[in-house]
Amino acid sequence: MRALLVVNPAATTTSARTREVLASALETDLKLEVAHTRHRGHAAELAAEARADGLDLVVVLGGDGTVNEVVNGLLAGGDPTDVPDVPDLAVVPGGGTNVFSRALGLPRDPVEATGALLDALREHRRRSIGLGLAGDRWFTFNAGMGWDAEVVARVDQRRRSRPTQRHTTPRDYFRAAVEQFFLHSDRGAPAITLEVPGADPLPLHMAIVANTAPWTYLGDRPLLTSPEASFDTGLDLYALTRLRTVGTLSEARRLLRGRPTPDRRGPRTLVHRQHDLAELTLRASRPVAAQVDGEALGDLQSLTFRAVPNALCVVV
Repeated sequence: MRALLVVNPAATTTSARTREVLASALETDLKLEVAHTRHRGHAAELAAEARADGLDLVVVLGGDGTVNEVVNGLLAGGDPTDVPDVPDLAVVPGGGTNVFSRALGLPRDPVEATGALLDALREHRRRSIGLGLAGDRWFTFNAGMGWDAEVVARVDQRRRSRPTQRHTTPRDYFRAAVEQFFLHSDRGAPAITLEVPGADPLPLHMAIVANTAPWTYLGDRPLLTSPEASFDTGLDLYALTRLRTVGTLSEARRLLRGRPTPDRRGPRTLVHRQHDLAELTLRASRPVAAQVDGEALGDLQSLTFRAVPNALCVVV
């Protein structure tokens, strides 16, 4: 089997020696090429070249950002039905959070994950998974607009301003979330409107579109905004209709404790959820931050999300 190993040398949980050992282990079962990413977007370029060269498999050693780039490189050009001969995908977690690999049930340790990958290759285990499209950008586990994306953008901006900082921590996101909520968020009239075919428009402050659960982790603690979300169903929506201090902090406490919010309906409902959506659109009255798989997309005023079943085969 011809394969490409895409290595993010800045991966936070692996050393150069560990990466060499993992590559050597994979070479026992694969005709392997190894490529190191050199800049943002390089992983997508490498994946697109692997598809053009007819490789059978692309293995990612990196975090969720690198995985997202590889997926977008593999599926560049639109719907998977329009992209012939897409290589299979495999992931060895190397980032700080690794939401996608953990959602697939892979071990968190890179060495153990490599062993599990080799077992899956020898046993010919594949899993077809659905993905999401946010505009023309693929996402594996979530995307969104509003407060959460503003936090992602704030952390990303801070990381870029401090090039010596190798990775971000849960504390960075917590600090950014508090700053964004109390100092920078417009908590008056909602700027976002949800549009779902067959339903009335709904004003929102924040929307998280999930392709699987959990939404993310704080260390070992999963945040389950959409517990029913799955690679085997459509998209799930978790949204906040208000950003009042007491209600929002109470909801954050529920999420941190792993308690799902009661499903209520009414004019004062804080949380709005929907399950297994094929498509939805978020429109904003002003430019609002957006994100896919924890990567900032910039400020947008409209974004359509679409579920694409059986978009990719994963070795797992």
